[in-house]
Amino acid sequence: MADKFDVTVIGGGPAGYVCAIRLAQLGLNTACIESRGSLGGTCLNIGCIPSKSLLNLSENFHKAKNFADIGIETGEIKLNLKKMMENKEKSVSTLTKGVEFLFKKNKVTYIKGTGTLIKKDEILVKNNNQEIKIKSDKIIISTGSAPLPLPGIEFDEKQILSSTGALSLSKIIGVVSLS
Repeated sequence: MADKFDVTVIGGGPAGYVCAIRLAQLGLNTACIESRGSLGGTCLNIGCIPSKSLLNLSENFHKAKNFADIGIETGEIKLNLKKMMENKEKSVSTLTKGVEFLFKKNKVTYIKGTGTLIKKDEILVKNNNQEIKIKSDKIIISTGSAPLPLPGIEFDEKQILSSTGALSLSKIIGVVSLS
């Protein structure tokens, strides 16, 4: 890996990865630093995409429960949350791997870790117990979002869920009727 880049993007979410790819397409030696361990940011990993996957699966479950109303008879319809979550994770994995492929195709250097500015042209990247320093003529910060608890009410991901926890349930904790 080069330790000097024309441009480094800190953050591999929808804005950061698109920016990095376009810069590389324009001929700049480009790196992208992402702390999550997979590209795509909140949207692809723990936001929009998993939400849409679970909403689609839930809608299909609801439709299937009402097939008899339109003349389609089936056996008992049951919800298998474990398989739904596996399906969601497969969707997320496919899309994040697709972004990694685009990085390789466009010659963007993907650096896993947390980037911290230490000078106007230098970034310290920490990943587990490893640290590297990279130099970059230009630095773009595109770090995205994270759930923020209310003051005095911390997420325990059991009774008080963040958006991330709500998309990672291991059991159904309540049922809301859509009828």
